[in-house]
Amino acid sequence: MRELEKLWGARPGTTAADDLEVLVTLVDAYEAKHYPIDPPDPVDAIVFRLEQQGMERSDLGEILGSRSRASEVLNRRRPLSIQMIVRLRDALGISADVLIGRDVHAA
Repeated sequence: MRELEKLWGARPGTTAADDLEVLVTLVDAYEAKHYPIDPPDPVDAIVFRLEQQGMERSDLGEILGSRSRASEVLNRRRPLSIQMIVRLRDALGISADVLIGRDVHAA
């Protein structure tokens, strides 16, 4: 880490910048292996993105086709269908991997 601090801000095209790039890559790989970050829960991701974009739950109803469907999804009474995942990905920019969720991958 001390070496990273010394190299931080190195001018592009220099040996120091190349060394910094290698060290950053190594640190990223180490952190990904030893401290993985699970993707967010799909419903939490939807709520977060709505808030981030200043949208309301009623806006989600327009994306998903009805307010009742949006309510069911947000209250976790209805799983996301492939069509909903595509609409949410396109409308809100949430990765389909996040919207699919962890439970599917564990099966």
